[in-house]
Amino acid sequence: MGGSNKMKLAMLMLVVVAVCVITLSPGLLGLNLVSGGAFERAVAITVLVMCGLVLLYGAYQLVLKSPPPPPPPTEATRKAQTPEDLAAALAAYRSTDGVQQEVEHGLEQMKRMGQRSRSIREVLADRFEESELSYKKFMGVIIEVERLFYGNIRSIMNKLGVFDAADFRSFAKRHQKSSFSPRLVQEKTALYREYKTTLAAYLEANEEIVLKLDKLTLEIAKLSSMEYRDVDELPGMQEIDALIKQTKLYRE
Repeated sequence: MGGSNKMKLAMLMLVVVAVCVITLSPGLLGLNLVSGGAFERAVAITVLVMCGLVLLYGAYQLVLKSPPPPPPPTEATRKAQTPEDLAAALAAYRSTDGVQQEVEHGLEQMKRMGQRSRSIREVLADRFEESELSYKKFMGVIIEVERLFYGNIRSIMNKLGVFDAADFRSFAKRHQKSSFSPRLVQEKTALYREYKTTLAAYLEANEEIVLKLDKLTLEIAKLSSMEYRDVDELPGMQEIDALIKQTKLYRE
Protein backbone atom coordinates (compact mmCIF):
# COMPACT_ATOMS: atom_id res chain seq x y z
CA MET A 1 0.00 0.00 0.00
CA GLY A 2 1.40 3.38 -1.02
CA GLY A 3 1.93 6.28 1.33
CA SER A 4 -1.05 8.20 -0.06
CA ASN A 5 -3.37 5.23 0.57
CA LYS A 6 -2.10 4.91 4.14
CA MET A 7 -2.94 8.55 4.73
CA LYS A 8 -6.41 8.10 3.22
CA LEU A 9 -7.07 5.05 5.39
CA ALA A 10 -5.96 6.90 8.53
CA MET A 11 -8.25 9.82 7.69
CA LEU A 12 -11.15 7.44 7.05
CA MET A 13 -10.63 5.79 10.44
CA LEU A 14 -10.56 9.20 12.16
CA VAL A 15 -13.83 10.19 10.47
CA VAL A 16 -15.50 6.91 11.49
CA VAL A 17 -14.33 7.28 15.09
CA ALA A 18 -15.51 10.89 15.16
CA VAL A 19 -18.98 9.90 13.91
CA CYS A 20 -19.22 7.17 16.56
CA VAL A 21 -18.15 9.57 19.31
CA ILE A 22 -20.64 12.21 18.20
CA THR A 23 -23.41 9.62 18.03
CA LEU A 24 -22.86 8.05 21.46
CA SER A 25 -21.42 10.90 23.57
CA PRO A 26 -23.92 12.26 26.15
CA GLY A 27 -22.76 15.81 25.51
CA LEU A 28 -23.48 15.52 21.78
CA LEU A 29 -26.21 13.37 20.19
CA GLY A 30 -26.09 11.05 23.19
CA LEU A 31 -27.88 8.08 21.65
CA ASN A 32 -28.09 5.28 24.24
CA LEU A 33 -27.76 1.66 23.16
CA VAL A 34 -28.80 0.28 26.58
CA SER A 35 -31.44 2.44 28.24
CA GLY A 36 -32.70 4.42 25.26
CA GLY A 37 -36.01 3.89 23.54
CA ALA A 38 -36.51 1.48 20.68
CA PHE A 39 -36.17 4.16 18.02
CA GLU A 40 -33.08 5.64 19.69
CA ARG A 41 -31.40 2.25 19.90
CA ALA A 42 -32.29 1.49 16.28
CA VAL A 43 -30.75 4.75 15.09
CA ALA A 44 -27.58 4.18 17.15
CA ILE A 45 -27.19 0.62 15.87
CA THR A 46 -27.78 1.75 12.29
CA VAL A 47 -25.10 4.44 12.59
CA LEU A 48 -22.58 2.00 14.08
CA VAL A 49 -23.29 -0.64 11.43
CA MET A 50 -22.97 1.93 8.64
CA CYS A 51 -19.68 3.16 10.10
CA GLY A 52 -18.38 -0.40 10.18
CA LEU A 53 -19.42 -1.04 6.58
CA VAL A 54 -17.86 2.22 5.40
CA LEU A 55 -14.60 1.35 7.18
CA LEU A 56 -14.53 -2.17 5.73
CA TYR A 57 -15.27 -0.96 2.22
CA GLY A 58 -12.69 1.81 2.46
CA ALA A 59 -10.05 -0.60 3.76
CA TYR A 60 -10.81 -2.99 0.90
CA GLN A 61 -10.49 -0.25 -1.71
CA LEU A 62 -7.30 1.20 -0.25
CA VAL A 63 -5.50 -1.92 0.98
CA LEU A 64 -6.74 -5.11 -0.65
CA LYS A 65 -7.89 -3.99 -4.05
CA SER A 66 -4.89 -3.63 -6.35
CA PRO A 67 -4.79 -0.61 -8.65
CA PRO A 68 -5.03 -1.39 -12.37
CA PRO A 69 -1.57 -1.97 -13.83
CA PRO A 70 -0.23 0.72 -16.16
CA PRO A 71 -0.30 -0.12 -19.86
CA PRO A 72 2.76 -1.88 -21.29
CA PRO A 73 5.41 0.70 -22.24
CA THR A 74 5.52 -0.20 -25.91
CA GLU A 75 1.74 0.10 -26.20
CA ALA A 76 1.59 3.35 -24.24
CA THR A 77 4.39 5.04 -26.17
CA ARG A 78 3.10 3.78 -29.50
CA LYS A 79 -0.39 5.13 -28.94
CA ALA A 80 0.77 8.46 -27.51
CA GLN A 81 0.91 10.89 -30.42
CA THR A 82 0.45 14.27 -28.71
CA PRO A 83 1.81 15.84 -25.49
CA GLU A 84 -1.63 15.29 -23.98
CA ASP A 85 -1.47 11.58 -24.86
CA LEU A 86 1.98 11.32 -23.30
CA ALA A 87 0.85 13.08 -20.12
CA ALA A 88 -2.09 10.69 -19.77
CA ALA A 89 0.15 7.66 -20.36
CA LEU A 90 2.72 8.89 -17.83
CA ALA A 91 0.01 9.65 -15.26
CA ALA A 92 -0.94 5.95 -15.35
CA TYR A 93 2.23 5.27 -13.35
CA ARG A 94 1.26 7.60 -10.50
CA SER A 95 0.23 4.68 -8.29
CA THR A 96 3.46 2.74 -8.87
CA ASP A 97 5.39 2.46 -5.61
CA GLY A 98 8.94 3.79 -5.65
CA VAL A 99 8.61 6.17 -8.61
CA GLN A 100 5.79 8.53 -7.62
CA GLN A 101 8.21 11.43 -7.21
CA GLU A 102 9.75 10.94 -10.65
CA VAL A 103 6.34 10.61 -12.30
CA GLU A 104 5.03 13.78 -10.66
CA HIS A 105 8.20 15.63 -11.64
CA GLY A 106 7.83 14.51 -15.24
CA LEU A 107 4.18 15.58 -15.38
CA GLU A 108 5.06 18.96 -13.87
CA GLN A 109 7.83 19.40 -16.45
CA MET A 110 5.41 18.62 -19.27
CA LYS A 111 3.02 21.26 -17.97
CA ARG A 112 5.79 23.87 -17.89
CA MET A 113 7.07 22.81 -21.31
CA GLY A 114 3.63 23.34 -22.79
CA GLN A 115 3.52 26.83 -21.31
CA ARG A 116 7.01 27.67 -22.62
CA SER A 117 6.18 26.40 -26.10
CA ARG A 118 3.11 28.61 -26.28
CA SER A 119 4.99 31.62 -24.91
CA ILE A 120 7.90 31.44 -27.34
CA ARG A 121 5.55 30.99 -30.29
CA GLU A 122 3.62 34.08 -29.23
CA VAL A 123 6.85 36.07 -28.98
CA LEU A 124 7.95 34.87 -32.42
CA ALA A 125 4.60 35.77 -33.96
CA ASP A 126 4.90 39.24 -32.45
CA ARG A 127 8.48 39.78 -33.68
CA PHE A 128 8.58 38.11 -37.09
CA GLU A 129 6.52 37.25 -40.12
CA GLU A 130 6.19 33.54 -40.81
CA SER A 131 7.83 34.03 -44.21
CA GLU A 132 11.01 35.49 -42.68
CA LEU A 133 14.12 33.34 -42.54
CA SER A 134 14.69 34.22 -38.86
CA TYR A 135 11.23 32.94 -37.97
CA LYS A 136 11.89 29.66 -39.76
CA LYS A 137 15.25 29.25 -38.02
CA PHE A 138 13.73 29.79 -34.60
CA MET A 139 10.82 27.45 -35.29
CA GLY A 140 13.15 24.75 -36.55
CA VAL A 141 15.11 24.88 -33.31
CA ILE A 142 11.97 24.95 -31.16
CA ILE A 143 10.47 21.93 -32.92
CA GLU A 144 13.72 19.99 -32.52
CA VAL A 145 13.95 20.86 -28.82
CA GLU A 146 10.35 19.75 -28.27
CA ARG A 147 11.15 16.48 -30.01
CA LEU A 148 14.07 15.92 -27.64
CA PHE A 149 11.99 16.81 -24.59
CA TYR A 150 9.13 14.46 -25.37
CA GLY A 151 11.59 11.80 -26.49
CA ASN A 152 12.99 11.88 -22.96
CA ILE A 153 9.47 11.48 -21.59
CA ARG A 154 8.98 8.41 -23.78
CA SER A 155 12.27 7.00 -22.52
CA ILE A 156 11.14 7.53 -18.93
CA MET A 157 7.92 5.66 -19.66
CA ASN A 158 9.86 2.77 -21.19
CA LYS A 159 12.03 2.54 -18.08
CA LEU A 160 8.97 2.66 -15.81
CA GLY A 161 7.46 -0.24 -17.71
CA VAL A 162 10.45 -2.59 -17.71
CA PHE A 163 11.69 -2.17 -14.13
CA ASP A 164 9.51 -2.89 -11.11
CA ALA A 165 10.55 -0.44 -8.38
CA ALA A 166 7.86 -1.82 -6.08
CA ASP A 167 9.45 -5.26 -6.39
CA PHE A 168 12.75 -3.87 -5.13
CA ARG A 169 11.07 -2.28 -2.12
CA SER A 170 9.41 -5.60 -1.36
CA PHE A 171 12.78 -7.32 -1.71
CA ALA A 172 14.36 -4.82 0.70
CA LYS A 173 11.68 -5.56 3.31
CA ARG A 174 12.12 -9.32 2.87
CA HIS A 175 15.88 -8.94 3.19
CA GLN A 176 15.46 -7.58 6.71
CA LYS A 177 13.71 -10.80 7.75
CA SER A 178 15.68 -13.32 5.69
CA SER A 179 19.24 -14.34 4.96
CA PHE A 180 19.88 -13.28 1.37
CA SER A 181 23.56 -13.33 0.49
CA PRO A 182 25.39 -9.98 0.63
CA ARG A 183 26.29 -10.36 -3.05
CA LEU A 184 22.65 -10.67 -4.11
CA VAL A 185 21.59 -7.72 -1.98
CA GLN A 186 24.46 -5.62 -3.33
CA GLU A 187 23.67 -6.41 -6.97
CA LYS A 188 19.96 -5.80 -6.50
CA THR A 189 20.64 -2.49 -4.77
CA ALA A 190 23.10 -1.41 -7.47
CA LEU A 191 20.55 -2.19 -10.19
CA TYR A 192 17.88 -0.17 -8.41
CA ARG A 193 20.22 2.79 -7.98
CA GLU A 194 21.17 2.66 -11.64
CA TYR A 195 17.49 2.64 -12.57
CA LYS A 196 16.75 5.67 -10.38
CA THR A 197 19.85 7.45 -11.70
CA THR A 198 18.68 6.91 -15.28
CA LEU A 199 15.27 8.40 -14.52
CA ALA A 200 16.93 11.36 -12.80
CA ALA A 201 19.18 11.92 -15.84
CA TYR A 202 16.21 12.17 -18.20
CA LEU A 203 14.44 14.56 -15.83
CA GLU A 204 17.57 16.69 -15.50
CA ALA A 205 17.98 16.82 -19.28
CA ASN A 206 14.40 18.02 -19.64
CA GLU A 207 14.93 20.59 -16.90
CA GLU A 208 17.88 21.93 -18.88
CA ILE A 209 15.76 22.08 -22.03
CA VAL A 210 13.08 24.14 -20.27
CA LEU A 211 15.74 26.49 -18.86
CA LYS A 212 17.38 27.06 -22.24
CA LEU A 213 13.99 27.65 -23.83
CA ASP A 214 13.33 30.32 -21.19
CA LYS A 215 16.64 31.99 -22.05
CA LEU A 216 15.90 31.93 -25.76
CA THR A 217 12.42 33.39 -25.25
CA LEU A 218 13.89 36.30 -23.28
CA GLU A 219 16.55 36.93 -25.92
CA ILE A 220 13.97 36.94 -28.73
CA ALA A 221 11.82 39.40 -26.79
CA LYS A 222 14.83 41.74 -26.46
CA LEU A 223 15.74 41.67 -30.16
CA SER A 224 15.60 44.93 -32.07
CA SER A 225 14.96 45.18 -35.80
CA MET A 226 18.68 45.71 -36.42
CA GLU A 227 19.54 42.37 -34.86
CA TYR A 228 17.26 40.10 -36.87
CA ARG A 229 20.06 39.01 -39.17
CA ASP A 230 22.19 37.81 -36.25
CA VAL A 231 19.82 35.25 -34.73
CA ASP A 232 22.32 32.43 -35.18
CA GLU A 233 24.73 34.30 -32.90
CA LEU A 234 22.31 34.56 -29.99
CA PRO A 235 23.71 32.76 -26.92
CA GLY A 236 20.37 31.04 -26.42
CA MET A 237 20.38 29.69 -29.98
CA GLN A 238 23.96 28.49 -29.63
CA GLU A 239 23.25 26.75 -26.32
CA ILE A 240 20.20 24.97 -27.69
CA ASP A 241 22.02 24.02 -30.89
CA ALA A 242 24.87 22.56 -28.82
CA LEU A 243 22.36 20.65 -26.69
CA ILE A 244 20.69 19.19 -29.78
CA LYS A 245 24.02 18.10 -31.27
CA GLN A 246 25.18 16.64 -27.96
CA THR A 247 21.97 14.64 -27.55
CA LYS A 248 22.13 13.30 -31.10
CA LEU A 249 25.75 12.26 -30.59
CA TYR A 250 24.88 10.53 -27.30
CA ARG A 251 21.98 8.60 -28.85
CA GLU A 252 24.08 7.49 -31.79
